[in-house]
Amino acid sequence: MEIRNPVRGIAHDTDVTRFTVVAVPDKPGVAARVFHAPAEAKINVDVIVQNVGADGCADLSFTVADADCDKARKVMEPVAKELGAKMVLIDQNVAKISIVGTGIRSHPGYADKMFSTLASEGINILSITTSEIRITCLIERDKIKQAVRALHRVFELEKP
Repeated sequence: MEIRNPVRGIAHDTDVTRFTVVAVPDKPGVAARVFHAPAEAKINVDVIVQNVGADGCADLSFTVADADCDKARKVMEPVAKELGAKMVLIDQNVAKISIVGTGIRSHPGYADKMFSTLASEGINILSITTSEIRITCLIERDKIKQAVRALHRVFELEKP
């Protein structure tokens, strides 16, 4: 019996900007406050990552579409100030790359295979998020074509 590859495709998006709110208080309600501002401004956020808190603070990162960058900056800077964050970092040199397929999370080794492939290509992973059907990494924007080709090859997606 042939085992079907759960990875059905590679998705990528170069139209993203990463925002990082640096050193927000690590306490209940802060994430709600941070994400209320873009929601009120009708800005979709994606690839949300909160680091482990240190010294009572944490960093919160997320992506928005490039088209929403200026609007997001305008709503995030006052929130960061209100919360006592150190700063808001904005990185427009990122892209999202994902492996997609039903049950990826329940099949051991697929994250390892993705991360090892990117490493072997010299591509640094800036952040990682997962769901039941997707593993997404943020990488440098100029590495996206190389990453897509490498992941297509290693997951054998070019085969019929």
